[in-house]
Amino acid sequence: MTNARFIKSVTDAAKQDASKMPWARGKRREMFIAKRKAALELRKSA
Repeated sequence: MTNARFIKSVTDAAKQDASKMPWARGKRREMFIAKRKAALELRKSA
């Protein structure tokens, strides 16, 4: 059954894939978001 072998290889490849989620992009993005929030809070106080 070649279908079973194909499905097994696809599921094995999917398990090995470790794609990054958008919220886990790193410190640089986190700092940018914090800076943007701070600027937004300053504008709201007026």
